[in-house]
Amino acid sequence: METNSQSPATMETEDDAPAPAQFSDDTAACVVSVKGLKDNWQKWSDERQDYQKHNPFSHDTRPSVVVPQRGQDDYGRPLQGSTTEQRGKDAHTHIGREVQELCEVIRNIGEPRDSEGGDSSGSGKVVCVEFGKLFERYVTISNKLVGVLLRARKQGLVNFEGEMLWQGKDDQVIVTLLQ
Repeated sequence: METNSQSPATMETEDDAPAPAQFSDDTAACVVSVKGLKDNWQKWSDERQDYQKHNPFSHDTRPSVVVPQRGQDDYGRPLQGSTTEQRGKDAHTHIGREVQELCEVIRNIGEPRDSEGGDSSGSGKVVCVEFGKLFERYVTISNKLVGVLLRARKQGLVNFEGEMLWQGKDDQVIVTLLQ
């Protein structure tokens, strides 16, 4: 083993210390400098403080960004580029696929009928199915049938009587595929 031939008076301080001494091949070289640990901790601390300035629930009363107020375009929206924004986009895409799948199921099990002039689809054929029959078929696909039906009605793809459909009670209600 080598010994350090420098006297304590001539040893370098920790700020300007050279790289750690090399060990022999049979010794694991796992040396961490205190300066490196200190720098990593300070970097993490600075990033956390910056994050807390953007967090509306933190106790930091001096936000570094202007918080959107009610009525502005960004009010109630996640920060641009955040993971929350990405999760919202992914959820929107997923629900869109479920609505399209519901429409396909209605096309497959429904019965074509002449459309009445009263609905928004105009003249031509529409596909209709009873809610009870749709529920029995769709329950094997998803447990969110009523929610997906409400979303599809909001998008103008389906129509049915009433505000909400209940299994058993509303089994005879006709669900009409408009597009």
